[in-house]
Amino acid sequence: MNSRYMKQELFIGKKGQKKIEESTVVVFGMGALGSAISEMLVRAGVGKLIIADRDYVEWSNLQRQQLYTEDDAKQKLPKAVAAKQRLQSINSQTIIKEHVMDIYFQNVEELAEGSSILMDATDNFETRLVINDAAMKQNIPFVFGACVGSYGMTYPVLPGKGPCFHCLVDYIPSQNVTCDTAGVISPIVQWVASMQVAQTMKILTGEDVTPTLRSFDIWKMEHAEMNVEKLKNPECPCCGIERLHPFLTMDKQTKADILCGRDAVHIRPPVPRTLDLKYLAEQWEKQTKKMLANTHLLSFQYESYRVILFKDGRAIIHDTADITMAKTIYTRLTG
Repeated sequence: MNSRYMKQELFIGKKGQKKIEESTVVVFGMGALGSAISEMLVRAGVGKLIIADRDYVEWSNLQRQQLYTEDDAKQKLPKAVAAKQRLQSINSQTIIKEHVMDIYFQNVEELAEGSSILMDATDNFETRLVINDAAMKQNIPFVFGACVGSYGMTYPVLPGKGPCFHCLVDYIPSQNVTCDTAGVISPIVQWVASMQVAQTMKILTGEDVTPTLRSFDIWKMEHAEMNVEKLKNPECPCCGIERLHPFLTMDKQTKADILCGRDAVHIRPPVPRTLDLKYLAEQWEKQTKKMLANTHLLSFQYESYRVILFKDGRAIIHDTADITMAKTIYTRLTG
C-alpha cells in the first residue's frame, strides 16, 4: 500500500485526496509565491500542474524563491524550466507542464482552459486583472495572493459567489510600495502561499470557502479579515451584468514595463515571434561580451546593458529603467 498521502488523507479523507489527484491547477508566476505554492501542491498530490513564468533565475531570487539553487542562477535557467525539474523530482506522479512565457490576454485563456483552479503568484495588478477575466469567463475559481516587506494578502475569487478581483481593486492597497522600495522577507511568502494553498485544497475537495479578504503582517503580528460579499459591483465589466471581460481584448502594441526590484525593462513584442538564438549569437558575438546561451535564452553584455533575449521573442534589458531606450536596444538587436 502506498502511504505517501496517508497523513493528509487522515485529515481530508480518501474522497478528498482523490479529488486533489484528479485536479488540474494553473500557477501563474514562478517567483517566491509560485515556488512555495507549486511545491505544496505537488507534495499534496495534485494530478496536473501547469506553471508559467517569463523570467529566469538570478542570484537575488535565492533568498526567498525556494525551488532554485545556485546552479540554476549560474546557468540562467528559465524559472519554469528549473521549477519543473525540481518539482518532478519531488513527485514523479504529478504531470507538470511548463511554459516560458509572459502571461497576457493572448495566451491566458488557453492556459486556463479545462483547469480546476487558477493560482495567482504574479507581481502586478494588470496581469491579475487579465487572469481574473479569464477565470470569470471560464467559470474557474481564482485565488489571489500578494506580499511585500512583511505584509501579505489573500482572497479567493469564486465565480457566482461574491465579488471578483476587479470589484475589489479600489479596496486593495496600491502597489506604490513594491519589493523594489520595501524589500520582502521569506516568512511572509510562506504564509501567503500557505493561505492560498489551504483555500485551494478546500475548493478542490468541496469544502465551503467564503469570499474573505485576509491580510497579515508577520513582523508586527497583525491580522485582519474582511467579508467583502457586499462589495460585489453589479456594473463590474468582468462579473457584472454585461460581462465584457475588458482585459482579454487589449490593443496589440509592443509592451514594455519596468521590473519590480530590478533596474531593468521587460519587453514583449505585439504578436508572438520566435527568435533564432543561434543566429543572433553568431551575429552579435564579436560586438558583445559575456555571452551565455541555452535552448531557452541568450544572455550577453551589449554596450553598458546586460541583455536577455528569449526564444519566444521577449527580452529583458538590464541596467536601465528607460523604456524608450530599452525598446531601441531591442529593435537594434532583433531587427
